[in-house]
Amino acid sequence: MLSPDQIDLNMLSIFGAVVEAGSFTAAAERLDVAKAKISISISRLEQQLSCSLFTRTTRKIVLTEAGRILHEQCQPLLQGLREALFQAGSDQTSYGELTGVLRISSTVNLTAQKLAPVIAAFALLHPRLRIDLRLADRIGDLVSDGIDLSFRMGWLRDSSQRAMKLGEFQQFMVAAPKYLKRYGEPKQLQDLRRHEWVALSLLPTPLTWKMTDIMGGVETVHVKSRLQVDALNALLALVQNGAGISVLDEFTAQTAIDAGKLVRLFPEWSLPVGGVYAVLPPGRLVPAKIRAFIDFYRNYI
Repeated sequence: MLSPDQIDLNMLSIFGAVVEAGSFTAAAERLDVAKAKISISISRLEQQLSCSLFTRTTRKIVLTEAGRILHEQCQPLLQGLREALFQAGSDQTSYGELTGVLRISSTVNLTAQKLAPVIAAFALLHPRLRIDLRLADRIGDLVSDGIDLSFRMGWLRDSSQRAMKLGEFQQFMVAAPKYLKRYGEPKQLQDLRRHEWVALSLLPTPLTWKMTDIMGGVETVHVKSRLQVDALNALLALVQNGAGISVLDEFTAQTAIDAGKLVRLFPEWSLPVGGVYAVLPPGRLVPAKIRAFIDFYRNYI
């Protein structure tokens, strides 16, 4: 039987990356190494352990029973070792020169409105750091996708996610002038029940809205919808083209209102306040490149 000092910890780390990423190719992208290095390392580890760790097919790889046991037993130990080394070697007073790759995910709208100028300025400060920006309206699996940091707006459904609240935003109820000309402007909140509504399925309750007036009075409105989308930019396009009434974040809505493409409805009533969040993958410690970007974002905004 092999002793621990006969096993290269780098190969165990690569093995863990393959399991979490789901393929050799994805693991190579995540670790920023050649795919051949991943394949060679896994083969050598299997030879040293005298067992197969993966069942390979043309489409995917699946852990064998031996591979599953090895991952379950070793991965927590490797994570603890990484965190201990990071804690010992990190400079707590200054981030210094950042290197490697910082993978950030965000939505198209949030990136255009808030994140793009922050990333551009941050990249100038750290010329040796590569930044990989990926855009999607849904939060994927940060670990398997190799994402270091995800920026989101709204309300986080998964309470297990590690998230930092970076700010808040108001919501505006809006409609296009062409829609209001065709159907008329609702005068009372309950008039919304007879109007066309464009629903954003990403929201926890896209057809139920709690409104608060300036005196603190609260009224709940239930609407009906024939149109539903799962992307904010599609919602904006539909509303601007007169498909119906909907609710947008203040950044998106105000730009369209200023351009005369949308009209704000019931400005005397307030909708629930949403949050801007930085969502992080699991782990007790936050790497320096992530902490540096979050701090820079806060100061920039």
